[in-house]
Amino acid sequence: MGQHRKRHKSLGLAELVAIALGGMVGGGIFTILGVSVSMIGNLTPVAIIIGGFIAALAAYSYVKLGLYYKDEGATYAFYKKTFPNSRFSASAIGWFIIFGYISTLALYAYTFSSYAISSTAYADTVWIRKAIAIGVIGVFTLINVWSVNGMGKIEDLMVYTKLVLLTIISFVLIQNGTTDFRTFMEHIVIDAENSSVLTILIVSSITFVAYEGFQLVINAVSEMAHPEKNIPRAIYTAIALAVLIYVVIALGALFAIPKDDLINNKEYALAAGAGNILGTLGTNLVIIGAVLATSSAISGTVFGSSRQLSVIAKDGYFPSWLASRKNNIPQNAIIGMAIMASILIFLGGLELILEFGSITFLLVSLLMAVANFKIRDKTNSSKFLTAFSVIGLGVGGLLILYYEFTTKWEEMLIIIFLYLILGSGAWIYTRKNKTNKIHP
Repeated sequence: MGQHRKRHKSLGLAELVAIALGGMVGGGIFTILGVSVSMIGNLTPVAIIIGGFIAALAAYSYVKLGLYYKDEGATYAFYKKTFPNSRFSASAIGWFIIFGYISTLALYAYTFSSYAISSTAYADTVWIRKAIAIGVIGVFTLINVWSVNGMGKIEDLMVYTKLVLLTIISFVLIQNGTTDFRTFMEHIVIDAENSSVLTILIVSSITFVAYEGFQLVINAVSEMAHPEKNIPRAIYTAIALAVLIYVVIALGALFAIPKDDLINNKEYALAAGAGNILGTLGTNLVIIGAVLATSSAISGTVFGSSRQLSVIAKDGYFPSWLASRKNNIPQNAIIGMAIMASILIFLGGLELILEFGSITFLLVSLLMAVANFKIRDKTNSSKFLTAFSVIGLGVGGLLILYYEFTTKWEEMLIIIFLYLILGSGAWIYTRKNKTNKIHP
């Protein structure tokens, strides 16, 4: 009994916040900075805050459903149990969300390798970059297979170190940047006059994808202490910290780095800006921060998504070998996720696949809000907040689709094709498991 209790209490609040922040604060914020600054300039911090508010709306339903069902299958399990007769829809959501996680895992690893060798002679060698990306996925696969507690402690160290580093760098950039506070505020007024409310909301919806990862906390429900207290505390704390760090990073970048550099260089702009002010030390600090950011994102994503994959496979919607566990650790699912992400890295086209993951995350969050609205009495949810979440996420979903179709319609056609392929896989497994009863 003692071992059983210890296993189920191996993750405390600090580890859970680290898992959520690890999943959120990866390489995405730097790329989003470039897009945001090109559209609304110095209003970027405002869009980041609104994006965090949209994320909090999504989190409300995840928290309520997570406390009610206490199922590590999270997104998939919540839909399956709320709509027990929609077997194909549940299967499709499972396929979409897992592939979304695989795509972000591949991108985090590729970003890791890009930063890790950015100051070496191999910076532009694609195959070395891919080999390092696959290697780092292998390292965190071993860590996750080895021990839940070990993964949690390593995640703590990486996440909290990267937050301190990125915060220090951003404050130094604000203090020593070429732009003073008065000039910055003047530019905000100019950008406000030149930007429509619609444009700001579109950027906020795009920014929302930088908060992807908070729901990974729910995947750890079987291995956390006091889920009733720790699920809401961990998720809301992580979102608040993510908003804070994103705003500080954005301000540091805007005070110190020319807008054209932010737009053109994207994730490397912060390193370049720190280099201009602090020299080689500044560049190296940003590289270390970025490596830690992507490392913790890889670890948190492998941890949470593998548990969801195991649950879906147990229901018969993925190959059954992915459901196998040892000491409550879904080793086969962890290894399976790593192999699929490595294949994506090998094939390339990661930015396109990230777009797929981003759209999927927002639309699936909308479905979770709808599910929570349906059983709001059982989850003890506010009718107003739940309805507001549905409306807010629905509008956000429409805005991001509008942006994608008007700026990258060719990529959207490919993404629709990806949805059709994954939907076909979900349909095949639904047909194969007609006799498999899934209880709500």
